Amino acid sequence: MKITILTIFPEMFAPLHLSMLGRAEKAGLLDIREVDIRAYSKNKHHNTDDAPYGGGAGMVMLAQPIVDAIRDVQGENFKGRRIYLSPRGETLTQKKVEELAREEELILLCGHYEGVDQRALDLCIDEEISIGDYILTGGELGAMVLVDSVARLVPGVLGCEESAQTESFSSGLLEHPQYTRPREFEGLTVPEPLLNGNHAHIMDWQLSESLYLTLKKRPEMAKAYLEGRKFTRHQKKVVDAVFARIREEDEKAKEHTEEACT
Repeated sequence: MKITILTIFPEMFAPLHLSMLGRAEKAGLLDIREVDIRAYSKNKHHNTDDAPYGGGAGMVMLAQPIVDAIRDVQGENFKGRRIYLSPRGETLTQKKVEELAREEELILLCGHYEGVDQRALDLCIDEEISIGDYILTGGELGAMVLVDSVARLVPGVLGCEESAQTESFSSGLLEHPQYTRPREFEGLTVPEPLLNGNHAHIMDWQLSESLYLTLKKRPEMAKAYLEGRKFTRHQKKVVDAVFARIREEDEKAKEHTEEACT
């Protein structure tokens, strides 16, 4: 997959060429490059912003260098998506990440200041994406989040394809707790189902813990997972046991609160 990032701060993207993504680049699985928008400015001082029409605080990024940069990097046979990282865009989700990972190429535009001249977006952008309901100083951090989440789904990047399929959000549930050696640490031990070598018991424990954590931390996500899902008789017992566990905890918490109030 080829990913081109248009930015006025290309030096910010060094982390994308390290660790797992760096190894994937060396293996030819990824081609991530940064393009400096300033290099396309036709102004005397190569500035990329100006005061907004209609007044107001801040500056707006010029359309000309952005449009020229995008047209140059995409060439004539571009097959992919051109994305502007924007707080008004569609919120990035795992489903969206999986959709973008199927593209051959992505061009990401990082905005700054008060935003980008709308004409650049109208001419050269396919969609706007936000990484959350908060404001950053620029689109660079959002672009890094998008690149990391998408790139790791490119076949071969993770090394173990099963990892991408079983992680939080991919399965519809938050991921179950993970453990490694030693078996006991400061009085805390690894749960018994993970030690007995029985794969069926391990899968039951993983489903139970994932559902429990999702119900506690992201109930709306658990609801979406459970609605319309068909479980085997055995899986249904596991799910029922999770709900019984939560009810028992809630009753104990209620009793504790009542005792504290007397």
